[in-house]
Amino acid sequence: MRPITDDPKLNQLLASLPDAEWLRWKPQLERVKLELGQVLYEAGGLQSHVYFPTTAIVSLLYVLENGASAEIAVVGREGLVGVSLFMGGQSTTTRAVVQSAGEGYRLRASGMQTEFNRAGPVLHLLLRYTQALITQMSQTAVCNRHHSLDQQLCRWLLLSLDRLDGNDLVMTQELISNMLGVRREGVTEAALSLQRAGLIDYARGRIKVLNRGGLEQRSCECYAVVKAEYDRLLPATLAI
Repeated sequence: MRPITDDPKLNQLLASLPDAEWLRWKPQLERVKLELGQVLYEAGGLQSHVYFPTTAIVSLLYVLENGASAEIAVVGREGLVGVSLFMGGQSTTTRAVVQSAGEGYRLRASGMQTEFNRAGPVLHLLLRYTQALITQMSQTAVCNRHHSLDQQLCRWLLLSLDRLDGNDLVMTQELISNMLGVRREGVTEAALSLQRAGLIDYARGRIKVLNRGGLEQRSCECYAVVKAEYDRLLPATLAI
């Protein structure tokens, strides 16, 4: 579990709210612990809340009828989980699972819909975030089709690092294989390759990144495309 904090504004979207919006939102936010493997919502199920991670990472997974799954996006302190609540539906075809334990805040569905319908800064901020999330989903699909598992693992590690403090990740082979939609043996081979190159240290379900620059060089262009779009669309200061 990541260190517990009591600061909603560790989440970039919440930190970007102008003062008037923040004063309305703050009493409605509920602090929650997000445990490793916790399912925030299932595909097709009604969503009662949106979640704003602060020290946790949540994976959005597409699950097939046979139970196989693959990650289509990750959400951390830069965003929120539950965009379908304000995009016109109360359910989605994906499952949201906590990939890295920590904490966050949640807002009731009715509260989010009310805020979105006010338009103004909140609407513009949430639409820009949704565009960035769609870019990540699209780029993940392209990456999984055209790039090597080694490159996919580098992309995945870099996206996870961007959403956490420090260089340590608690990631089992089974978790990574489920996220990437590949066999565990493939994950082992790719992780050992990165370890031999001196980029990571991997043991007992923990990954320590030793050379981030090396990971960026070894990754395909997909990571840079996604990062550039998030940097372009999401404000570093207050939303307008």
